[in-house]
Amino acid sequence: MTVTPQTHPVYVIGAGPGGLAVAAALRARGVRAVVLEKSDAVGDSWRHHYDRLRLHTTRRLSALPGLRMPRAFGRWVARADVVRYLEKYAEFHDLEIVTGVEVSRVERTGDGADSGTGDGAGDGADGGADGTWVLHATGGRRLVGAAVVVATGYNHTPRVPDWPGLDGFLAAPGRTFAHAGAYRNPEPYAGQDVLVVGAGNTGAEIAADLAAGGAGRVRLAVRTPPYILRRATLGWPAQRTGILVRRLPTGLVDRVARLLGGAVAADLSAYGIPRPDGGLYSRVRAGAIPVQDVGLVAAVKAGTVLPVAAVTGFDGPDVLLADGTRLTPDAVIAATGYDRALEPLLGHLDVLDEHGRPVSHGRRSPRRAPGLYFTGFTNPISGMFREMARDAEKIARAIGRTTRTLPPR
Repeated sequence: MTVTPQTHPVYVIGAGPGGLAVAAALRARGVRAVVLEKSDAVGDSWRHHYDRLRLHTTRRLSALPGLRMPRAFGRWVARADVVRYLEKYAEFHDLEIVTGVEVSRVERTGDGADSGTGDGAGDGADGGADGTWVLHATGGRRLVGAAVVVATGYNHTPRVPDWPGLDGFLAAPGRTFAHAGAYRNPEPYAGQDVLVVGAGNTGAEIAADLAAGGAGRVRLAVRTPPYILRRATLGWPAQRTGILVRRLPTGLVDRVARLLGGAVAADLSAYGIPRPDGGLYSRVRAGAIPVQDVGLVAAVKAGTVLPVAAVTGFDGPDVLLADGTRLTPDAVIAATGYDRALEPLLGHLDVLDEHGRPVSHGRRSPRRAPGLYFTGFTNPISGMFREMARDAEKIARAIGRTTRTLPPR
């Protein structure tokens, strides 16, 4: 296969771990990559996660291509150390990153398309007949790229259900409401009656954090009972099991998990969280990632976190639950997930499924959009950092087969 000179850079949208990993892997193969980041620093989402967050995957299995995580970070890396690592990673690989630039739309362009000017986002964005992609960005920029890698993140835009009566709760005196994305630590909730809505990993950890941090009462609204797994058993991390079972038949993994019972998943049915329906791995394949226990099980058993039914709506200062109960908490924290929010950027290209997720990831481009790649839009039980690192190498290999401008490192 012929390797042709690269007239335009590859643009990577997003300077989180996925985007940085792709840029480093491309640079190692002699491909110029320019990372565009809308905030003013790399790893912006990690800078705004709650304080007690740690990677649920081990340090050894979470490093990005070309740079290990320091042993001093410990086995379960803290949020602040993840940020330090991403900063060091960008510096170590001498990545070309332009901050303060937000891409609003990505379009395919044929040979000879009008490309406009780069305006500080990379010398290769000043036009040319061989450009294949045009990115519309902050300040009227029109950037031409040889390929585009979208790495804007799995947790992009906070999602809040359209609960009836929510406006009335927001207007009620003395009541506060926030999405989990705005939660940092328990301090503002000291002594308060707090309802956390959503029993995924984020909701479970925030509830445990509040209970340990001085909230007066903590309740956790559970719509779909999750599988709750130990982060490690006798030193063996759950992540390694996730890696081992990924290619095994779903039914087989379900049966083994059922036989192992409490050795695999916590049973909190006596404390108000029913056993989950369906097999563990069947649920994973359907997108329901198990909760890694970092304090919830102990808090529920101790009575410091009280499970309650799902939220169905609001009535003034009251929260309405599916079992008919009415609560009047001081604060509600909605751990109700995020949207990928890719439609404004890519919705016109027919590369998203009915749920707004990319139809392909890793080394595969969508059939209708060759040269467009995605990373970080899956939530695998084998670890997101690990899979982004693997995808980065695959994407770089796919692009590097035909494009090179820099001496390989």
